[in-house]
Amino acid sequence: MPELPEVETIVQGLDKRVRGDTIDSVWIGSKKQPLKSPAVKIVSILEGKRILRVHRAGKHIVFDLEGEPAKKKKTRHAASPHGQAQWIVHLGMTGRMVVCEPSAEVVKHTHLVAKLASGRELRFVDPRMFGKLSVHTAGFDPGGLEPLEVSEEDFIKLFRGRKTPIKSALLNQKLLRGVGNIYADESLFRAGIRPRRQAASLTRADLHRLYGAVQEVLREAIALGGSSISDYVDADGEEGFFQFQHRVYGREGEPCLVCRTAVKRVVLAGRSSHYCSKCQK
Repeated sequence: MPELPEVETIVQGLDKRVRGDTIDSVWIGSKKQPLKSPAVKIVSILEGKRILRVHRAGKHIVFDLEGEPAKKKKTRHAASPHGQAQWIVHLGMTGRMVVCEPSAEVVKHTHLVAKLASGRELRFVDPRMFGKLSVHTAGFDPGGLEPLEVSEEDFIKLFRGRKTPIKSALLNQKLLRGVGNIYADESLFRAGIRPRRQAASLTRADLHRLYGAVQEVLREAIALGGSSISDYVDADGEEGFFQFQHRVYGREGEPCLVCRTAVKRVVLAGRSSHYCSKCQK
């Protein structure tokens, strides 16, 4: 599933390509699985709206749309600054947003086609249908704090006293949104913390290192276009390069790049976790 760096990379590409364009018409396929809002509502909200900007909230793509201000509602960072309607896209495991010419083949598993005033089309394609499409008129709040915006003090408060493995806490989207399996493993390695360590057992110094590692890993991954694992490509159809920088993720049995100890894998809450038993304590 695309994580924060992959979604941020896609968002940056989409914002450059469709910001300021207008959605003339919308076609939605017959499959109900990708729809979190009724099809008729999605169509009525999107058609005729100009795209003010495209940005990210956790693992969600957020299109801010021009329109009448909605009723006031307190929201966190994802809210549109002027209360406009928003189109929310969650890519799931295999979802893609494609900007193309109308003459391009409409591939199988295309669930939405938005015709733009510029003459292009914006398509949502998702073979496994774990992705979701919705619209909001009162501000979208995915929960959790943005890891690239949270202060160190607030980051530390998230994990203090939690009697769960720190890896599980990092993946809890109600605490910190956007961090997934890859970047949790990589951050814990750089911070020298084992994934099974109870969050409550971490000292302030441990959490200081982890905060810095999360920030560093996510920013590096965004700069390299994310990690191309499985089907991930950006808004231009290009793969990312951060997978070549993975130090532990997916490297079970291979030598640690720091100490040459074999990288281990354990399963926490059904998710694989990779770590070095010598470098991480």
